[in-house]
Amino acid sequence: MKIFSFPPIANPESQILILGTMPGRDSLKFNQYYAHPRNSFWKIMFSLFDKSFSTDYSIKQTLLLNNNIALWDVLKACKREGSLDSDILEEEPNDLQHFLKNHPQVKHIIFNGKSSMNYFIKYKKGISIPYTQLPSTSPAHVIPFEKKVAEWSVITNIMSTL
Repeated sequence: MKIFSFPPIANPESQILILGTMPGRDSLKFNQYYAHPRNSFWKIMFSLFDKSFSTDYSIKQTLLLNNNIALWDVLKACKREGSLDSDILEEEPNDLQHFLKNHPQVKHIIFNGKSSMNYFIKYKKGISIPYTQLPSTSPAHVIPFEKKVAEWSVITNIMSTL
């Protein structure tokens, strides 16, 4: 089945772009980034910015935007059954060059897992912004939540240098 990514969450002040690979089944069902209840992305973000967790999607988006973070996926479309990146076939990349041209404040890219970075490298076409790969927030990537938060805290260090 062919599936499609969402539009980015971004504003002109975005300085960091977090890139996933492609929304999973729950995300597509609810039309929300990282909607699977066991995906730790949103819990990590609220923890990094010392905010009380909320399940309200508009509050989640606002948290990112208020902290100058944009969110998108490397892929625009693909064929995939289920939610695993390893099952992606016939992928089509998002136009990251166009996005970055329209968001010149973005100075660093963060990859949510290895697959998103690998697809980026395959399709980056001259993008030379520094980037960092972090552990996937997917429930399929089984490491303790505290370890994920510790590794993702690099975002606050990067922000302090921008």
